[in-house]
Amino acid sequence: MTGLLAHGIAAGADVPIPMTVAAAAAAFVLVLSFGVLAFGWTRPRLRAWQRPATGSLPRPLEVALGFAGVAAFAVVAYAGLAGTALPNENLAPTAVYVGFWVGLAFASLLLGDVFKYVSPWRAVGRAAGWVGGRLGLASDPLAYPERLGRLPAAVGLFAFAVCELCWTAAGEPRALAILMLVYFVAMLVGMSLFGVEPWLRHGDAFGVLFGLFGARGRVDARVAGTVALLLVAIGSTAFDGAREAAALRPLTEALEDVGVSLGLPSDLALETGRVVLLALCVAIVVAIWLAGIAPVRRHARAFTHTLIPIAAGYLVAHYFSLAVVGGQALWPLANDPLGAGADLFGGAAAQIDYAALSTDLIWWVQIIALVAGHVAALVLAHDRALEVYGDARAAARSQMAMLGLMVVFTSLGLWLLSAGFSA
Repeated sequence: MTGLLAHGIAAGADVPIPMTVAAAAAAFVLVLSFGVLAFGWTRPRLRAWQRPATGSLPRPLEVALGFAGVAAFAVVAYAGLAGTALPNENLAPTAVYVGFWVGLAFASLLLGDVFKYVSPWRAVGRAAGWVGGRLGLASDPLAYPERLGRLPAAVGLFAFAVCELCWTAAGEPRALAILMLVYFVAMLVGMSLFGVEPWLRHGDAFGVLFGLFGARGRVDARVAGTVALLLVAIGSTAFDGAREAAALRPLTEALEDVGVSLGLPSDLALETGRVVLLALCVAIVVAIWLAGIAPVRRHARAFTHTLIPIAAGYLVAHYFSLAVVGGQALWPLANDPLGAGADLFGGAAAQIDYAALSTDLIWWVQIIALVAGHVAALVLAHDRALEVYGDARAAARSQMAMLGLMVVFTSLGLWLLSAGFSA
């Protein structure tokens, strides 16, 4: 089970087709899509569709979903604190890294911004505000500094990536439960200072990212810090694949050796080296983005939303097999959350079907997700360029570098996937 928590399931298998062939085919699809857009899409068509989605659920249903989110958080945190220390027998690690991180991301892509309704800190914050208002204890929150934007969420997402991918102890149930509680408290402090909705729109790493996925481009992504958040999402997913690549093992070992030479214990040196490599992956993704957006730099924020399908494509490609295979572990673990031999709902003996997905199917889903995400980004970028420049030729010329960006991101994603298959 521990091996399921951060990776796809196909490591060690052979790639069904050569990576060079897949990259060439993907590049051809992107170039063909660009040509079709340049000659056949000559006026903006997505302006109305890209308006932020509005509407809400009936109040009783929203309250019920919020209560369910709080209850689920409490059960998982309690399991981490009071249950077995074995990660593969405790509910907390799989619930957080598979059910929460992967499951809610996929649910957001399929169903919309579902996390907004099940967020435990949002539910508690709104309930506290309602009680405070009834008792006359409510006070006006501080105005959120707009220049700060979503940078707190970007920092939070990077910190989560460090915990998930670099810090070994974060996979241990008790340490993970403590991290959950620390994050919950941080959200409560932010909401108490700036108000529930203003803080969650800017400072909640998961709420912001899942909300961007759920909006599917129907969002004003030009808020400060949105680019940083999405680039961290792409870069951290890239790192999760890159750290398994044989070609990068010498760099990983060299970073570990540097830490040891500085007097760090070997475990800490390894973790520090991983953090450095994670930061390097994010920096490379930032550099690629800056190169691709250079021709339209004056209007760069107008193209921020094009990163959403890229981040989604990377996430689906990398975590699809984990969602299907690792997700099967949630039911037996929910029947015995503490790992104490209980069978609460009669499903503790359920087995994981590791053959549920063939390696060929995993590969094809991954490549389709990557290509589809980048084609969607091209469409969004071209339509926005038509709005910005008001001329089809000027819009097409401005997007040549964006096409190169998409080809580079797709090739990088395919290389990372092939590295995972051959690791």
